[in-house]
Amino acid sequence: MPSPTIVWFRRDLRLADNPALSAALELEGPLILLYILEEAADGERAMGGAQAWWLDKSLQALAKSIASRGGTLTLRRGPPESILPQVTRETGARTVVWNRRYGATEREADANLKARLKDDGIAVETFNGNLLTEPWTVKTGSGRYYKVFTPYWKTVRANFTAPAPRPAPERLNTVEPSGDDLGAWGLHPIDPDWSIGFEPVWTPGEDGALDRLEAFLSSGLSAYAEHRNRPDIDTGTSRLSPHLAHGEIAPATIWRTVRQAMQDGRRNIDEESAWVFLSEVVWREFSYVLLFHNPDLATQNYNPGFDAMPWRDSDDDYERWCHGQTGYPIVDAGMRQLWQTGWMHNRVRMIVASFLTKHLLLPWQKGEAWFWDTLVDADPASNAASWQWTAGSGADAAPYFRVFNPITQGEKFDETGDYVRTYCPELKNLPRKVLYAPWTADKATLAAAGVELGKTYPFPIVEHKHGRERALAAYDDVKARKTT
Repeated sequence: MPSPTIVWFRRDLRLADNPALSAALELEGPLILLYILEEAADGERAMGGAQAWWLDKSLQALAKSIASRGGTLTLRRGPPESILPQVTRETGARTVVWNRRYGATEREADANLKARLKDDGIAVETFNGNLLTEPWTVKTGSGRYYKVFTPYWKTVRANFTAPAPRPAPERLNTVEPSGDDLGAWGLHPIDPDWSIGFEPVWTPGEDGALDRLEAFLSSGLSAYAEHRNRPDIDTGTSRLSPHLAHGEIAPATIWRTVRQAMQDGRRNIDEESAWVFLSEVVWREFSYVLLFHNPDLATQNYNPGFDAMPWRDSDDDYERWCHGQTGYPIVDAGMRQLWQTGWMHNRVRMIVASFLTKHLLLPWQKGEAWFWDTLVDADPASNAASWQWTAGSGADAAPYFRVFNPITQGEKFDETGDYVRTYCPELKNLPRKVLYAPWTADKATLAAAGVELGKTYPFPIVEHKHGRERALAAYDDVKARKTT
């Protein structure tokens, strides 16, 4: 009998367009479909709570999909360098396949594990299953990695062609070594269950990802360029980011599907909107380029000039920001949406990140860490790169002196007021002209709306003009230090 092949699932929890799985299926012999819950190693940080919630549901969905094809998903918990050799000994497997990861500690661990397995006579093959292109393949004319997004995007747009689709297998022949019970892992929060607002919003798993993509193609993509900055429009964004983060859909699947929709003419697809959407997919790719070449992207300034930034230290301000109590409705709505649903609209992410790093002058690393724990789509590359972009310390970053005005941002992008009224319901009866700055309303208006500042809704944590001037003064201080 041919020996079995181990398919090691990581952030690629899908059966279609999974190159590691496809390669294993081409070999003779049964498969061992294995997921290992890894403990955070030295230099790594643990999975955030919202990610753990999603992982629990995604593994349930993957196990069900595999079972419908006659197979079994095996779960083990522990260090892969111990688990994989154990499974090869238990089953006689002679080949292990996986899709690559790109964090520095992950790459080092995978390289060491690959060498160890080969020393034991086990063949190891690895694949690109999570990106359009590997982080080292798209280079400038001088052979360096791109540090500015726009030329990177133009290069990818002009040269990338999605590979042929790899359909999910109809049948799976698996070997079933002993495994853990998913419920025993405790990924779902209890006592308290703070995820109560997640399930009405999300359907984790490969089927949920494909349904989300189809819904977006049908009702959101054509107006994406116009509506993507509107948090009050539910169909304005794809909400595919958590599915991408957990590998329930491949970026190549998204690229191929959108390009086909643009070309076949059966859907009313606006070409400009489609390209704008694909550029957002490629921003994720660009973030992985930055992470690959800058392993400390989540903790260290990409631009070392920001090491001299005179950040404040205020636990009280940070806690008020985390829990949506800043007194600025568009900021508070975003932070409450994050806590209630595990997700936040992208435009609002920029607003709340600017507010933390500029109005409150708190370090971007604190915001990045909060997002890492509370986002269902927390991604080691996109999360860090996007925070550094907004803070002004990153590659191709927004200038530090660009300080988003949280009042006018709300007025401009929450055009109906529905977003703030949904997540700050204590303000729902305020007229829109004062909705984003309640402290400007007269007493009669506040009373009629049932708003009592300082009690039912907080006063602003910082006055906008003061916060902006303080941020600019800090930036000027950094520039002065660089020139002396």
